[in-house]
Amino acid sequence: MGDRVDQTSRNSPVPTAPTNAANAARPKTRAGPSGALLSRTSAEVVVSELVTNALLHGRPARATAEEPGWCRLTLECPAQGTVWVTVADSSPRRPVRRTAGADAESGRGLAVVLGLAARVTAWTEGNGKAVRAELTSRDLSSPPPAG
Repeated sequence: MGDRVDQTSRNSPVPTAPTNAANAARPKTRAGPSGALLSRTSAEVVVSELVTNALLHGRPARATAEEPGWCRLTLECPAQGTVWVTVADSSPRRPVRRTAGADAESGRGLAVVLGLAARVTAWTEGNGKAVRAELTSRDLSSPPPAG
């Protein structure tokens, strides 16, 4: 059985929330189930992108200001050399890969995750959804693309 770390937070306008989520990934991606040191950079980028997407787009369609929604980050090592980054949120809407304009400041997050992960899956979970990126030791040892 692999290791698992869960963190749940309420969606909020706090700008450091994705950074805090990426920081939560550090201990898990540093040591896989065997304790081997893994490169953290790709995993931190994937965590940051998935949590940012959940914070920006993961509110229920009819949510009010008093119902900000929620976001849950789960990091798992199901096998040696593999890390699952799963982010669940309160919106049932599936992620959509967008084509961002050259000057756009957003719209690239899912494309970045798809480029870094070995596999990305999404499913409905309760009233919301979950998105999982599977990173392998090959993915974890590769630096993210220069942006």
